[in-house]
Amino acid sequence: MSRTVILWRHGQTAWNIERRVQGQTDTELDDTGREQARSAAARLASLEPTRIVASDLKRARHTAAELARLTGVGIELDVRLREMNFGEREGLTWPESWERFPDLMKAMLANEDPRFPGAETHAEAGARLAEALTEALETVPDGGTLVVVAHGAVLRVGTAMFLGFPESTWRSFAGLSNCSWIALEQIDPERYSRWRLTEWNAGTLPEPVLSDDE
Repeated sequence: MSRTVILWRHGQTAWNIERRVQGQTDTELDDTGREQARSAAARLASLEPTRIVASDLKRARHTAAELARLTGVGIELDVRLREMNFGEREGLTWPESWERFPDLMKAMLANEDPRFPGAETHAEAGARLAEALTEALETVPDGGTLVVVAHGAVLRVGTAMFLGFPESTWRSFAGLSNCSWIALEQIDPERYSRWRLTEWNAGTLPEPVLSDDE
């Protein structure tokens, strides 16, 4: 038997369309985002999740609610799944961020992890999501599926940290589209503790790999 984790990003918001940094600002899903959540939930429900754990921010919580409605599994909220705190960048567009923080933006694109005013670092955000994921898995049985509903940046870096990828590689992983997900699989949990990445930025359900490369 194996265990599965689905790390699901929330649906679209108005700030996504405006390309504004949301961070921990508590924005709402827009009409498109609500439809994305309903559509994705209909597919994910077929995995029969054992637990659904979500960020308490509305855009993640309301996305998770669509899956809970279809499956009857209650939503558990965990503040450690909130988006990365971007501090004074929140509410700014990319050009506005460059105008206000040119040196810090250059450092970020140079694969450094600078701390913007009032913000946390990517490593700090990744550590709290990895911790929350590890704890949530403690009560997921063999053969069970955990669905984690959160946000793009914290899911990207938190998943990489959970899997043990060095921080220097994190920017090699692309961002997640709205309502897309990451899938992880653990084969034979009683014998192996290792998890493997089976889907990234996916919108379709994981399928068996028919290959010699098992």
